[in-house]
Amino acid sequence: MLSYPLDLSFKIVTIGTRVKIKDATGRQVAYVRKKKLKLKEDVRVYEDEDQSRMLFRMKAARMLDFGARYAIGGPDGHPIGAVGRRGMKSLWSSAYVLVDAYDTEAGSIREENPWTKVLDGMMESLPLGDALGGLFFNPAYLAELYGRDVLRIQKQPSVLESFFVPLAAGRHVGPADLVKPCDLKR
Repeated sequence: MLSYPLDLSFKIVTIGTRVKIKDATGRQVAYVRKKKLKLKEDVRVYEDEDQSRMLFRMKAARMLDFGARYAIGGPDGHPIGAVGRRGMKSLWSSAYVLVDAYDTEAGSIREENPWTKVLDGMMESLPLGDALGGLFFNPAYLAELYGRDVLRIQKQPSVLESFFVPLAAGRHVGPADLVKPCDLKR
């Protein structure tokens, strides 16, 4: 059982992205290590850093895809759904479509303020800009499922690591703010 809110921390000064997800008690509940320079991405989410038990897998549909789509499957390979970039719309602000296991659109994730992405991108082009940009440009993302807002996460100011905190109406998310899998049915 998870204790909410969940905290996401991204190591950005490593070869490949590393993400740790901890619950409110500080217990690590998931670990992701995404390798850099892969032609066709295959991201695996594990229970912990030992990577002994895979929870699920996100696999890119194509190599070097601008409108990347990732199939999400369980550890045994059964389909759960997919997430994909909204192509040209994602140039201005990050926007993703979520589909269920039957390839039916189930929701979306979008960046709250497009200017944050533009300014962050400009900052990354400067020497040390990637690390320092985390102090000034902190995007927020909104997730919606079946027409219902379910989550808002915001990046917290940081230098060498990125932290995202789930928020609902300007406060930390609690169990009552999150949807349960049974609520996602139409």
